[in-house]
Amino acid sequence: MSEDTEKAPGRPGQEMPLMSHLGELRTRLVRCLIAAVVGFFSCFAFHERILIIMLQPLKDVLPADSKLITTTLTEGFGTSMKAAFVAGLFLTSPFIFYQIWKFVAPGLYKDERTIIIPVAFFTALFFCFGALFGYFLVFPFGFSFLANYGSEIYTFLPNLKDYFSFALMLLLAFGVIFELPVFIFFLAYLGVVTSKQLRKNRRWAVLVAFVMAAMLTPPDAISQCLMAVPMIALYELSIWAAYFFGKERLARKKTGLPAPVEPEDNE
Repeated sequence: MSEDTEKAPGRPGQEMPLMSHLGELRTRLVRCLIAAVVGFFSCFAFHERILIIMLQPLKDVLPADSKLITTTLTEGFGTSMKAAFVAGLFLTSPFIFYQIWKFVAPGLYKDERTIIIPVAFFTALFFCFGALFGYFLVFPFGFSFLANYGSEIYTFLPNLKDYFSFALMLLLAFGVIFELPVFIFFLAYLGVVTSKQLRKNRRWAVLVAFVMAAMLTPPDAISQCLMAVPMIALYELSIWAAYFFGKERLARKKTGLPAPVEPEDNE
């Protein structure tokens, strides 16, 4: 193989010239950027409404006459533009995730590429569902704890930019976390992981779930559990996805052989 070509690890015969690979990356990035710009302009007309929706979980736990403050002249406008941009990303996420998965497709076998469209769809679906889960279930508990903590000592005057950045970080965190079943399904379909391996590492997954929840959510037990418990449930869902869609099981099903029965992990 020449120096200007590369081969996908573990994918024999999937050679692709380096420049073509970089050209493909550039094409996908440009399309994602165009989609993000289109999404931004589509949502900018509703930026005030979008910002109000983002602020609502905090306003629900504040006194009726409370308002968020801005400390710079451009902070309000800049935050509104950021809200429109983020909303545009969620709006165009199916197309963006499709471009990401299409970039991965050349490293797959022909029969494996058939799952790109459904995987891209469920990637966007789980991402949006994770963000909605965080907004409707975690925000009320977390913001209530933070807004009322130490209220006898000081007065809470929330800053618009700081709140939006914090809320956005939580939304993206929940969106990424909810991608776990899709990611595991993809790896299992390629034969990279198995349900037996996932079961064997279950205890570590539980530990990681609570550590990540402690790092990403407000420091109250309810909010942390609201992130950790779904992560554990998603991991269990991933085990079943790996079991039913694992490469060995699907190969045996195509040939008419019985699917292997993996013994339960007794550790």
